Amino acid sequence: MFRVDLLKTRSALSIAGLMILLLSLSFAVSIGTVSVSFSTVWAIISNKIWPGFVEQTWSQGREAIVWEIRFPRALLAMMVGSGLAIVGASLQAVTRNMLADPHLLGISSGGAFGAILALLHTGMFIGLLTVPLLAFAGALLSTIIVLGVSRLADATSADRLVLAGVAVSFIVMAGANALIFLGDPRASHTVVFWMLGGLGLAQWSQLIYPLLILIFCSAWLISRSHLLNAMTVGDETAATLGISVARFRLAVFVIGALITGVMVAFSGIIGFVGLMVPHIARMLVGGDYTRVLLASALIGAIFLLWADILARTLMAPEDMPIGIVTGLIGGVFFIWLLSRRNI
Repeated sequence: MFRVDLLKTRSALSIAGLMILLLSLSFAVSIGTVSVSFSTVWAIISNKIWPGFVEQTWSQGREAIVWEIRFPRALLAMMVGSGLAIVGASLQAVTRNMLADPHLLGISSGGAFGAILALLHTGMFIGLLTVPLLAFAGALLSTIIVLGVSRLADATSADRLVLAGVAVSFIVMAGANALIFLGDPRASHTVVFWMLGGLGLAQWSQLIYPLLILIFCSAWLISRSHLLNAMTVGDETAATLGISVARFRLAVFVIGALITGVMVAFSGIIGFVGLMVPHIARMLVGGDYTRVLLASALIGAIFLLWADILARTLMAPEDMPIGIVTGLIGGVFFIWLLSRRNI
């Protein structure tokens, strides 16, 4: 009886979460300097997917606002929010530290370094793939440095691994700032704004890259959720279950670097999503990582949609960097978390 009630509760939470996501997506596309009703938003989207499905009663201007600007921006927000949340949840499992996230471990900083190198210095030598590839390379290099520093300093504990990540993050960001200083001053202003986080450059032609990375990497992590469950208990216990602890931890770090690097390439640095969202997911669905990863993806998408709505409306018509919004909300959440439980 208890199991049946538990399944019903989880099903209700899943349905409620999907409904909130759909409602949030509708708000994100409809709200702005030019308001568009929900019915018009979905009529335009339906007509673009199935031409002639709905009789056109809206102007070309509204169609361009919805389809070319707001809808791809909202989809990018969902992808970035989901990706960063899944990475944060996975890193918290393999490091056994509830403070772990791609920003604190220096992965986001490495991604930013690679993206800035592409934007200001190397140019698009392989087309649109240049920025995401160099961002991934930077994120992966930063990850390798963190792991190397932790091993060199014999920082095998989870807490010391996070400290190593923070130290490397400062060093890498210093390098990124040096790249900005040495770059073209006319382009540096745009890059500085991008570093604060923003989704305004979302384009249909580029969404395929974060989408594919999110799908395949998330599927890999979810398929190994039982290994993540074992890692939360401890390295010794995981090893007795036949898990190659060091190899699996490295694989999760590489997958996390890939997701983070690509997301950073398209959104800039957005902090606290990977730290905050997995805590909320565990509060709602418990500690099993199959549910935690799925819930983190859903909550991360909803959270970043609303963060972007706030970024666009708080100082309208100016577009506030979304990193400011997530930093403010995440900082308050973190203080609340510290006040109510030991982490």
